[in-house]
Amino acid sequence: MRRARLHFAGIEIEFVDRDRALKQIEELAERGTWRVYIVYGPEGCGKTALLRQAKEVLEKDFDYYVVYVNPIAEKVDETLRFTPTIKDVVREVLNLFPSPYSAIVDVAISIASRVLKRFSRPRLAVLMDDVFQAVGVDKAEIYVKTLLNLIEYPPASYEKIVVLVSSSEGLTRRKVGRHRWAELLTLWNMPRKGFYQLYEFLPREKPLFEDVWRWTGGNPKALEELYRNGWSVERVVNKVILGRDLTYTFTKRWREHLEKAVEDPDYLWYGLDEVEELVRELVERNLIVYHLPPRNYDYWIDQPPPEKDPELGIGRYVAWQTPLHREAVRRALGNDSVFG
Repeated sequence: MRRARLHFAGIEIEFVDRDRALKQIEELAERGTWRVYIVYGPEGCGKTALLRQAKEVLEKDFDYYVVYVNPIAEKVDETLRFTPTIKDVVREVLNLFPSPYSAIVDVAISIASRVLKRFSRPRLAVLMDDVFQAVGVDKAEIYVKTLLNLIEYPPASYEKIVVLVSSSEGLTRRKVGRHRWAELLTLWNMPRKGFYQLYEFLPREKPLFEDVWRWTGGNPKALEELYRNGWSVERVVNKVILGRDLTYTFTKRWREHLEKAVEDPDYLWYGLDEVEELVRELVERNLIVYHLPPRNYDYWIDQPPPEKDPELGIGRYVAWQTPLHREAVRRALGNDSVFG
C-alpha cells in the first residue's frame, strides 16, 4: 500500500501504523459510502494524517477522483488538494468564486458536482478535514445534508462515491447525530506500538518513551508540541491553560466538579444535572471527549482506547483529550502535578 508523505515536527515522514484504519478505508473504497461518514476524535489525534493517507489509497489504489479540503490548514497550498486529472474542473470552479479559499467547502462541493457531470460513471471521493470549525456549528447540519444529497441525488450517475468528514469539534456531534444523514465514528490517539514508531522519528536526545507516553497518551500533536518546546511539560501545559482560557474565574466556579473529574472523568457522566453546563464548556474548549462509544469496532476508526485507563485520564464514557489537557486543568486549580 502506498504511504502518504507527511510533515511532522519539521521532518518529512511516511504515514505510520493505523493498519486497521487503512483496512476500513479499503472496505469503504470497495463499496462506497451510502451516508456521510464523520470521524470525530481528540484534537491532534491524527485525523488529518488519516485523511491524507485515505486520499493516497483512494486515488492511487482504487482509481477515485479525489477532492480534499482542509479549511484551517496552515498553508494555502494545503487547503485544497485534488487528483491531477481533474485540474481543469478545479480551475473552472475556482474562477467562479471571487474569493475561493474563503469558501473552500462550497468550492469542494462544486468541484465534486462537476466531476460527476464531466466524467462517465466516475469513482469520486470527497474528503473534508475539520470543516465544522470553519463553517460554524450552526451550519454543520446544512453541509452534512448537502453532502448526503450529493450521494443520494447526484447531478449525474456514478460508480461509487466516498464522503469522509473529520472534526474535533464535539458540539456538532449531537446536532448531526440526531439525523439519519451520517455515520459517526471515533478516532482515538495512536496505539502504543504505532506511537513508538512516531517517537523514534524524532532526532536528538529525548526523554524515555514511557514518560512521553504518560504525558501524551499517544496523541501525535502533543508529541510534536513537546518536541518543539524542548520537552518542557511545564511550557506545553501553560500553553494549554492559556489557549483553553482556564481562568481563575472558571476554575473557582467549577472547582468541586473539576477536582473530581481530573481524578475520574466518568464523574462528568454520572454527575448531577448541575454539571451539564460544565460538560458543554469542556467539550467546547476541546478538553474532553464526551460520550465515548462502546469499544466495539463498529463505532471506531482504527483501535479504540481501553475501557478505562486512570493514568491516561480515560473513562468508560468520558476521557480527557490527552493527559496534558487533564494536567492543565489540575494546575489551573492549583493542585499538585501528577507528572512530578
